[in-house]
Amino acid sequence: MADAEALAKAKGCFACHDVNAKKVGPAFKDVANKYAGKPDAVANLSERIKKGGVGEWGNVPMPPQNVTDEEAKKLAEWVLSLK
Repeated sequence: MADAEALAKAKGCFACHDVNAKKVGPAFKDVANKYAGKPDAVANLSERIKKGGVGEWGNVPMPPQNVTDEEAKKLAEWVLSLK
């Protein structure tokens, strides 16, 4: 999954997120915990990455990200793998 972390760095995810600590957005591990065990987690998180959103983690919006469907899925799977 090191390639997915490299993708996250290349796409600028770490500007607003950290693996362990809240920054502008939630920590990736917090996202993983929130979605843990949900059968549609990858699809939901992939869509949120692609389309952005606001309200689930507070009032700061996450803008839509410039990623392909495949990249969004890879990023979602990586985030969900974090414990």
